[in-house]
Amino acid sequence: MTESISTPVKPPIWNNPQVRAIAFQIIALVATVAFGLYIFQNTQTNLRQLGITSGFDFLSSQSGFGIVQSLIPHSESSSYGRVFWVALLNTLLVSVLGVIFATLLGFIIGIARLSKNWLISRLALAYIETFRNIPLLLQIFFWYFAVLRAMPAPRQSFSLGEAAFLNIRGLYLPAPQFQPGFGWVLVALGIAVVLVILLSRWAHQRQMATGQQFPTFQTVLALLLGLPLLIFWLTGSPLSWQYPALQGFNFRGGWVIIPEMASLLLALSLYTAAFIAEIVRAGIQAVSHGQTEASFSLGINSSKTLRLIILPQALRVIIPPLTNQYLNLTKNSSLAAAIGYPDLVSTFAGTVLNQTGQAIECIAITMAVYLTISLLISLLMNLYNRRVALVER
Repeated sequence: MTESISTPVKPPIWNNPQVRAIAFQIIALVATVAFGLYIFQNTQTNLRQLGITSGFDFLSSQSGFGIVQSLIPHSESSSYGRVFWVALLNTLLVSVLGVIFATLLGFIIGIARLSKNWLISRLALAYIETFRNIPLLLQIFFWYFAVLRAMPAPRQSFSLGEAAFLNIRGLYLPAPQFQPGFGWVLVALGIAVVLVILLSRWAHQRQMATGQQFPTFQTVLALLLGLPLLIFWLTGSPLSWQYPALQGFNFRGGWVIIPEMASLLLALSLYTAAFIAEIVRAGIQAVSHGQTEASFSLGINSSKTLRLIILPQALRVIIPPLTNQYLNLTKNSSLAAAIGYPDLVSTFAGTVLNQTGQAIECIAITMAVYLTISLLISLLMNLYNRRVALVER
């Protein structure tokens, strides 16, 4: 008696996990696109009913207002597109300077927090607990209204050797005036940077091969300062200084740091440095104490142990949360609108929006700019984090 061999029944296509995964993704994509089209058409209809024209043609129109701080030439006859670039540069300026100052101060405070000196460690702790527990907006108001707005009038300015002046309208500093031939100094500086990179790589390879350290720091300092200064002297010192001078009711000439920028930069730097200090402290403490003991047993002093052994290993722990602090500082710079600093939010998403009525375009551009800046910061920090990460075999 022969047994009949039954052929396996093919399961329905909707029970295939791969097919269902693709189908759900297609459905989600179609729903998202449909929702976006609905929002777009609804917005266009509402704008037409209100008589508001959409588009980016307004960027070429004349702005009609001035900006108190501009890194590029700007006047009341400039276009709204020019206003956007001025505001963007102001935002980037305070963000970049804030990142630099907060990083330097945060590392110093974080290392001081672990000092064996009782007074230094307690002062660092007091700084951290004070600045990170006060809202950032209140700190901005404190530096602006309680400190910088309490400065004297221009005629009663605090002066430093008749070169720098501090008053209620800002800090006035001498401005460099580059003369013909200064370009050679910049070329020399560029050559010095290239030599420093090549020297650092050679010194690292030499140390890995022989175990002997090369005085890299002293040599780098000599190259970065000595070579440009030598060319500067050979070209006849092609640099002069424009000093601020009191003319009428205000100072003219030189550089000026307006109170709005100073208070915003101080608040952002001090506030973010408190968080960075805790990150640095945690990163250092994450390194096994046996590393320090082994270093001391080899006769390496404390400063070299921290610089060559502890910090390179701690960076693997420090970099990821440090990235978040850089992102927070950049986004927190939008609080400049509270004191009138002409950043992207205050000027473009504020003044330009109110004058033109192009709310959707202005807000969309502003959001896209902050998104782009944040993604670039994340990309750069992730690349650096990948470079310092421990590579396992």
